[in-house]
Amino acid sequence: MIARIQQNPWRLLLAINTAVIAGVFIHKILLPPYVPYIHLLVDYHFGFIKRALIGAVVALFTTKVPVWLVFALGGVTWLATLALFVQLFRRVFGLNDKTLPLFVFIAGSPFFLKNFMHTLGHFDIYGCVLAIVLLLIPARSILYVALAALFAIVLILIHHIHLLMYVPTIIMIVVVRHYLGHGITRANVAFGLAALLCVIVLFFAAQFLGTMPVPETDFVAYLKGRMADPARTDLLQFSYIWYQPLAKELADTWGRMPHNILGVPVFALLIWLHMPLWRYFARLIRALADETHRRLVIAGIVGVSLAYVVMFAMVFDYSRWISNWAVCMFLILHAVKMLPAKQETTPIPTEDRKTNVFGLIVTLIPRVGIVRPF
Repeated sequence: MIARIQQNPWRLLLAINTAVIAGVFIHKILLPPYVPYIHLLVDYHFGFIKRALIGAVVALFTTKVPVWLVFALGGVTWLATLALFVQLFRRVFGLNDKTLPLFVFIAGSPFFLKNFMHTLGHFDIYGCVLAIVLLLIPARSILYVALAALFAIVLILIHHIHLLMYVPTIIMIVVVRHYLGHGITRANVAFGLAALLCVIVLFFAAQFLGTMPVPETDFVAYLKGRMADPARTDLLQFSYIWYQPLAKELADTWGRMPHNILGVPVFALLIWLHMPLWRYFARLIRALADETHRRLVIAGIVGVSLAYVVMFAMVFDYSRWISNWAVCMFLILHAVKMLPAKQETTPIPTEDRKTNVFGLIVTLIPRVGIVRPF
């Protein structure tokens, strides 16, 4: 048994990751779900407003929202994300001893499933799960572009910041899988640009027209009416975010910048610990058969990263943003693997001692956090 573990320690690392995720879940359910809970209460009762789609869906099924629903919905979404990701990885790379280090570096990354467990109930994971769906389904028809646009619209209605968080990755997946995979025509380009325009218009409507139109006291009174336990007024302390203009968000972010920027070296260290994965990604890009594909992939990665730079300047939840950036890179990695290659890319080595050490460290880190590291 010990000899088998020494020969291939990645199965043990996978088991350790499972235990770490269970520990993060136990810790999470002991914490008050401040922001996730209020998102289940807010709907379109007062008209079109931002961040209200999830609450509106919940309102179709119940008039009173219990706190445990945050963990129930978040847990189901997390499990769906896990199941779909395993299916995606199996289809794209295969799940065997040779690909197990790659699977551990992605699935066991503190940026990915473990941090989604820590942020259980937040809206980030919806962008990830919809992007995985787009990586799994056929991309031959123009209907694929339409479905991607629908997913982007849903994400913006959940939270308009998805325009920067996951919509750029969805666009890149569509470009790689549909336009590069099945050809570019005048019709599908025109349709794609029209769909993108609709998404952008919706974003500006949510950002600038989606502010709550009634006084905050009336808003809070309505939310209390939807709570299963109205005495838990502590869970309504973030009601102000439906009134906060963009200028105030920018001022708050830059006011916290000197303190929050201290976490950047930690983020850089966490990214560096994934170096075997990034090296594999670079080899995968270099192995692409078409030079145009390589250039477009690199341009797409730069574009997705620039969207996160803009988001860093606007909202201060830095640990969440850097984690979701890494998740976007993981998803783009799968999309790139689907493109024609001139040669097979060498997998992450299973015998390399440095790689094994990096894999162990990544496995033992339970999460990245929400605002500041850990």
